[in-house]
Amino acid sequence: MDFVLDERLRRDCFELGRFELCRLLLMNDARFPWFILVPERAGVREIHELDAGDRAQLLRESCELGEALGRAFGSHKLNVAALGNVVAQLHVHHVVRFRDDPAWPRPVWCEGQAVPYASGQAERTVERLKAELPALRA
Repeated sequence: MDFVLDERLRRDCFELGRFELCRLLLMNDARFPWFILVPERAGVREIHELDAGDRAQLLRESCELGEALGRAFGSHKLNVAALGNVVAQLHVHHVVRFRDDPAWPRPVWCEGQAVPYASGQAERTVERLKAELPALRA
């Protein structure tokens, strides 16, 4: 079985590039710098379903992304979560949080409606992150 990105992730996100294991996405919600790592492994729904090497690689990529997000955006907190209640395909959210963001301190997915990026706004958000992520491939 070949890896195929879930249709909802494809529809709701911008694809930014790839790490060794994961595809990096930006959620189309301008309220938060919200990025998602998706391991490119077919049929995987849970972290424990990855083999040991892929689990270690996912952690490395998640930490690399988290460090880059801190440098690019600063934050009061970085929320990292693999829920999968709506999209079963394994994906790990990385949401930069601020005490003055519209959902603070609640989880972002329970608060309000997504606000799509305005023209050029997503590109500026992506540029800030990519400047801190030299390992990201197209």
